Amino acid sequence: MLKPAADHFSGHSQAYQQYRPHYPDWLFAQFARWAPGDDLALDLGSGGGQAALGLMPHFRQVLAGDLSLAQLATAPAGLARVACRSEALPIANGQVDLITVAQALHWFDLPPFYREVQRVLKPGGVLAVWCYELAQVDPAIDAQVAHFYRQVVGPFWPPERRHVEQGYRDLPFPFAPLAHDPIRFTVRWPLARFLGYLGTWSATQGYLRHHRQDPIVPLRRTLAPLWGEGEREVHWPLSLRAGRRID
Repeated sequence: MLKPAADHFSGHSQAYQQYRPHYPDWLFAQFARWAPGDDLALDLGSGGGQAALGLMPHFRQVLAGDLSLAQLATAPAGLARVACRSEALPIANGQVDLITVAQALHWFDLPPFYREVQRVLKPGGVLAVWCYELAQVDPAIDAQVAHFYRQVVGPFWPPERRHVEQGYRDLPFPFAPLAHDPIRFTVRWPLARFLGYLGTWSATQGYLRHHRQDPIVPLRRTLAPLWGEGEREVHWPLSLRAGRRID
């Protein structure tokens, strides 16, 4: 029996689509080089389709899967979508070249998910999963964001968040590993966009529901003089685990 599926994001799907960072094109190009073919890529926990869109230039067909209809509804028109659990995929055996999971593996029921991955991947097919932890701007801003993360909204993080903090290194990964260099991606954002991103955290939403006060408001007052005018570079170290199906 599958465990109940967690859904921490349907209530703020539009904000998630608007404020979550987009991954660099070179990351998806690397996945395409690893994949045994370019017929079908499947992005799971796809939400508004950020990762699925990155795959589209590299595969003939890309399918975005998520259990949340509200999340999928925010994906761009033209992206093929399917509402499904990652542990019960509506795909025939041995059809998929690449499966990606961006910032979502910690919500999955892993044993049945991995069985489904083995079932639907082609021989030599690839599973690539990744997560990113706290953004980095500069030491003064980073210290305030870390305080917000741990002390302000910290009690509202779901227990699965610990896997992100470990960079998924603590999770089983029964696939033949693919080596890669350390990864970091960067965007240029104004403060409003950065705060919008912090507002999409599940812990921020939990704080808001519990206290009926937006914790971003006092944080904005703290960060504004540190941020200054205009855009700043925002960096995320990215933890990637990728491997081939084991036959």
